[in-house]
Amino acid sequence: MNIHPTAIIHKNARISGDVRIGPYTIINDEVEIGPGTEIGSHVLIDSGAIIGENCKIHHGAVLGTLPQDLKFGGEKTLLTIGDNTVIREYATLNRGTKYREKTVVGNDCFIMIYAHVAHDCLLGDHVILANSANLAGHVEIGDYAIIGGVVPVHQFVKIGAHSIVGGGFRVQKDVCPFALVGGYPLKTMGLNIIGLKRRGFPEKTIEILKQTFKLLFRSNLNTSQAVERIKSELEIIPEVKTILDFIAKSERGIIK
Repeated sequence: MNIHPTAIIHKNARISGDVRIGPYTIINDEVEIGPGTEIGSHVLIDSGAIIGENCKIHHGAVLGTLPQDLKFGGEKTLLTIGDNTVIREYATLNRGTKYREKTVVGNDCFIMIYAHVAHDCLLGDHVILANSANLAGHVEIGDYAIIGGVVPVHQFVKIGAHSIVGGGFRVQKDVCPFALVGGYPLKTMGLNIIGLKRRGFPEKTIEILKQTFKLLFRSNLNTSQAVERIKSELEIIPEVKTILDFIAKSERGIIK
């Protein structure tokens, strides 16, 4: 273990033998840190944080601190961070409340400078939060989604897998999987074609998703009518089923 002599480590913290910890970092009670993880200088990792393998936590990041929720009653909750996740300078990630009992960040995520992940958020794998993206409580983000810089996301919003939100836009409703959203007011600009091609989606799948998006976002149909047309006219491949299931479960409505 390579721990700088100025770091303060609680005796009950469970830290793998090859973890590197920089100057003036504080690691409190009931923290777990997996093998291969590197922690920079002036980092605070508070009680209840569980960090996976081969993560990189940069200077000044603050992890596992109390939720900013007036309903929080001091209950024992967690922040869990998956393997191979990078958290850049001054990002802040709070632990959960009794609502979900944990905040979760998945594997291979990239949380950039000054980003904030509030209590009870759920982030899938390969999620990117650009600089100063701010998630309110209970936000859920699917795998491979990208949130642009300086984006505030309203509490309880769901952002679908493989979607991308442009920088500087406020997200107040759910974002459909595979969507590219932006503009004032925020709207679905189309399918995230570049992202899907980079991830190896077949051309046939992309073509069916284009037809799905045309009915949902480029017709005069309301969402319910569009869903019925999709079910009756298009092949319900797994990606289309993902969209239909997402819409059926949406509580805030989707961004059109």
